[in-house]
Amino acid sequence: MTTRVSYPAEIKLKAVEMRLAGVSVREVMEQLCIKNKTQVKTWLRWHRNGETHRFEQPVSKQYTYGKGPEVTSEVERLKQENRFLKQQLDVLKKYKEWERRCHQKHQSSGWIP
Repeated sequence: MTTRVSYPAEIKLKAVEMRLAGVSVREVMEQLCIKNKTQVKTWLRWHRNGETHRFEQPVSKQYTYGKGPEVTSEVERLKQENRFLKQQLDVLKKYKEWERRCHQKHQSSGWIP
């Protein structure tokens, strides 16, 4: 029987950011030392579905973790939503920068899409 690996939320978020920036799953796995490609795809699906709270869930708690952590107050829920929206903006900014650099690279080489 294999042991389960627990990755910190920061690694999960970094993997999602890399995939959104166009980095291949294999490259993400190599750079972040992730053992299973399905895991990266799962994190990406959680991100797309707005379930980034699941990045914090313990190993093997996918089904019992529910629809989100027990939030004790509206302020906590709003803080979590604000953090999620900031992460989405950061990813978008990184993608736009990557896209701009690729476009400049292609223009300087004489190739115009």
